[in-house]
Amino acid sequence: MNTFAKDTLRLHELRHTSCREDILEILQNRASALSHGDLENGLKDRYDRVTIYRTLKTFVDKGIIHKVLDEDGLRYALCKDACQEHNHHHDHVHFKCQMCGKTTCLEDIHVPSLALPAGFKSKEVNLLIQGTCSICNK
Repeated sequence: MNTFAKDTLRLHELRHTSCREDILEILQNRASALSHGDLENGLKDRYDRVTIYRTLKTFVDKGIIHKVLDEDGLRYALCKDACQEHNHHHDHVHFKCQMCGKTTCLEDIHVPSLALPAGFKSKEVNLLIQGTCSICNK
């Protein structure tokens, strides 16, 4: 078993399954966020759609991965820091390259705080910048 997957599953008190291990390995080896479909393609029909969805939901709930919204829909990326039950926020910028299509977390750029109208309470903030990434920009 992949050491990263083994340690991650143990840290978050999750039972080891081949699907969980395979999804963690794919996400670990990618610098950009992946959609459910990207993961399905990478797993080559080894697991059904529902199993992949449930695994992703479990990982989000446990703080192993976070959701990334872009104009193509929902994507998933590994959390950079271990965060059991999301004790930290993912209010950072995401960048979508219009040339290669990759969506990347820009962890060091934080979303500025916004003053909401009375009675509104923020739970999550998503900021997507679109343009050309450093690789495509060469």
